[in-house]
Amino acid sequence: QVQLVETGGGLVQAGDSLRLSCAATRGASNIYIMAWFRQPPGKDREFVANIRWGSGATVIADSVKGRFTLSRDGSNNILHLQANSVTSADTAVYYCAALRRFRPIGTMKVPGDYDYWGQGTQVTVSS
Repeated sequence: QVQLVETGGGLVQAGDSLRLSCAATRGASNIYIMAWFRQPPGKDREFVANIRWGSGATVIADSVKGRFTLSRDGSNNILHLQANSVTSADTAVYYCAALRRFRPIGTMKVPGDYDYWGQGTQVTVSS
């Protein structure tokens, strides 16, 4: 069992930056892929980015490419999502997800692909 805890959400203004973090505890040593998804108000959960934990290879959704980046702290099992130049379209609940099975990260863009989820953190961008 893997426990994921997201932090860093809140209210920001359009054009600001923020960093979300996801700490993986209990079973983190066997994680193969970690990801961020988001769910805007009234919409389905959508893929934001993922990372192969061992190599650091990442895949970023086209909708945030150039503004969002992933990084990891392997020693502490923490995944960071750096979001720059945010807009109202980035308003959503952001969820961290993890997978312990081998899969190509380029294909892992659907919520059902992931086995473990955090509780989510709200990001609200005011314009």
